[in-house]
Amino acid sequence: MKHFEGRPRLGIQGPTVSWLDPWEEERSASIMRTGTGSVVPAQDQTPPPRDFMDAIGRLGADFYVHHVIPGAPDHAGLWRDAEACGMDVCLGNEYGNINGPYIEETSRFDIADADVLEAAESGRLMGLLYDEPEHLQINAAQYRKDGFYPHWGATNGLTLAESQEAVVETVAAATSRVRRLLESRGFEPGDAPLIAEHVFPVLFHAHARGGMDLCPKIMKESFQPLQLSTALGAAKQYGRRLWICADLWGPDAGPWFTRTSGFPGHSPEEYASALRMGYWMGPSHLFAENVDVLLKYEGGEFRKTEFGEVWEEFARKYVPENPLSWSHSEAEPDIAFIHADDSNYGQNERLYGNHGLTAGDEGKSVFHVWHLLSHRTIPAHGSCMHIPGYSFPRHKLKADFPQEAFPLERGVAMPPEERMHPLFYPMNNVLVYDERVGEALLGTPRLIVVAGTRLSEETLLAVRRRAEQGAAVIIASWLVPERWRTSGRVGEGTWIVADSFLDNDAVQETLEPFIGGGDCWRQRFGSGEVRMFRGDAAGFTLDFEIVGKRGG
Repeated sequence: MKHFEGRPRLGIQGPTVSWLDPWEEERSASIMRTGTGSVVPAQDQTPPPRDFMDAIGRLGADFYVHHVIPGAPDHAGLWRDAEACGMDVCLGNEYGNINGPYIEETSRFDIADADVLEAAESGRLMGLLYDEPEHLQINAAQYRKDGFYPHWGATNGLTLAESQEAVVETVAAATSRVRRLLESRGFEPGDAPLIAEHVFPVLFHAHARGGMDLCPKIMKESFQPLQLSTALGAAKQYGRRLWICADLWGPDAGPWFTRTSGFPGHSPEEYASALRMGYWMGPSHLFAENVDVLLKYEGGEFRKTEFGEVWEEFARKYVPENPLSWSHSEAEPDIAFIHADDSNYGQNERLYGNHGLTAGDEGKSVFHVWHLLSHRTIPAHGSCMHIPGYSFPRHKLKADFPQEAFPLERGVAMPPEERMHPLFYPMNNVLVYDERVGEALLGTPRLIVVAGTRLSEETLLAVRRRAEQGAAVIIASWLVPERWRTSGRVGEGTWIVADSFLDNDAVQETLEPFIGGGDCWRQRFGSGEVRMFRGDAAGFTLDFEIVGKRGG
């Protein structure tokens, strides 16, 4: 799969706390539109539908992410307005995930076949977005409270590998069902890909193997290089498109327009850098979550916030003036990190939604590798900030201000040292592949690191051959047969077998020539690359250097 048009398609996701759904005002007033566990009253007047669609178009969006309200009887108005405004639409399932109704024995809402077909007939449908399916597979009680029903179905009683396969098979059935539905009515079966939108950097490879396109969230509570290196590797390995969601919900608070606690949880300056960061990853699509923070609607008029100004400058000026000359599919690693995905981001339990599975030392070795690849700046006990050791400033904002006090026009000033979500972590051109990666796709990275709980025979042999051809390989001892458990020179390369990765002199010495300096995050795409540096002392903003091929 190759997607390159000189720029990604740019989109904006609909409102959650600002105004009600312009097409289903009454119905949207009675459902939960956020994960807060309650119905949040709208803060602004509801704009006329056509005015809203025009407003996001003026901001530079060419598609709209619309979460379907369960039970909404008619979407004809949405499609008429989309056509009139020249706006394509991606339909999302988040409101159904939060409120139900659910597919039996799951916490998943699937958009009805009739709605998919109506959307396809409009000519404006571009995809079906599944909101945080990895989160809801592992943390199945997040929304549905009458039991523990993982998003893609139960896995209790299965082994770790069987649990993964069960998820992949269910995902494959879902993607095949939609393709068959469209094909049966004469539409192109790929007109509405299923897209997995991830807050946690897990299950990217499982969703991609099952047929879904991928959409990592940036900002949020992520370590950006870890999130993007994992998504880029999964998209490349399985030939999927890469969408990117610039999610304004997050951990911080500060002196900026604030709709509610944690929204936005990032500064306007961080947002500006994050949009550029996402852009230079070469995604096929990039959208903002949500419009609430970009616009206010009062007195029959829209007014841009400081975040709206940032988005408009990005869409209207930065993108046209900086054409992309690569696609995410051209990502080529200098460091290949291979590991099976156990769905563990640091929670260490409920792996793949399976109550019988907990993380052991072998699985946690993945975190240790990230710690070393990032010059020990990413913690050694998890892959996102939902782990011990992080205290979110937004919690103080929630404690100090009742919901009815929002929005706060200028937010709340907090000590800068309490902010805890930087964008920058050093990383030197890493891609993540799973335990099935074959020799052809593996390419010729200079360094290969293999960790985690399991490894296919094919991948083991491919890694061994790369060592013989000149690569440096560091591999966990429990993944290696007895005959290959001696470290040293192998052919033209190096073969280091590690019982542990942390505080291991041989591992550190082998890594040192390949992990770059601690002042740069680098990602290469063919003959071009983006280099990112701290734009401020703490790395909340980024400076960019683009090297190699340029132009449209």
